[in-house]
Amino acid sequence: MSKTRLRRRISSGFALAAALFAAPFLSAQAQQQHAHVHGQLKLDVAIDGPTVVIDMESPLDNIVGFERAPKTDAEKKTAEDAIAQLRAADKLFAIDPAANCKLGPVELRSSALGLGNPDPAEPAGHADLDATFSFNCTHAAAAKFIDVNLFSAFKGTRQIDSQIASAQGQFKRQLKRPAGAQAAQPVRLNLGK
Repeated sequence: MSKTRLRRRISSGFALAAALFAAPFLSAQAQQQHAHVHGQLKLDVAIDGPTVVIDMESPLDNIVGFERAPKTDAEKKTAEDAIAQLRAADKLFAIDPAANCKLGPVELRSSALGLGNPDPAEPAGHADLDATFSFNCTHAAAAKFIDVNLFSAFKGTRQIDSQIASAQGQFKRQLKRPAGAQAAQPVRLNLGK
C-alpha cells in the first residue's frame, strides 16, 4: 500500500472516529437548542381556513420575572396580572383588521403556575409558560400582519423568534425589543413575503 493511500485511510479512520465521538455532543447541542433561553420566546403562527392560531413558548422568567411557583404576595399578584394579560390575548396580538378576527379559546400551560397540562419533561428550576391563542376570523387569509405587544407587556422579553405558516408559504421572522420609549409600542410581525 502506498504512503498516500495509507494516509487517506488513516485520515478517513480519524474522521469516522471523530464523528462517532462527537455524536453524543451534537445530540446534546440539538437538545439545548430546544431549551429555553431567558429573554427569548418563540411564536408559531398558523393561518388555516377561518382561524389564526398562535402558539407561544417562553421561559416563565420572561413573563413574571422568576422561574418557580410564586412565593410572596407580590409574586402571586405579578403572576395573576400576567395570566390576565395572556387571557386578553387580543390586546397582545392585534391581527390585521382586514382579517376581521375575534379572540377565541386561550390555553395556558405552566407547571409552576398550576395552569393546564404542562410539559412533563420540563426540567426543575427552568419553568416555562406555554400558550395557545386561537382567533376566529371571517377573512383570515387577508391578514398581512400582526402587531405584537409582548415587549411592552412583559419586560423580560428581549427577542421573539417566530415561524409563520400561511397560504403564502412558510416564513421565519425575528423581532427584537425596541430601544427606549419605542419598547412601549407594538412591533409588527409581517405574515407574508
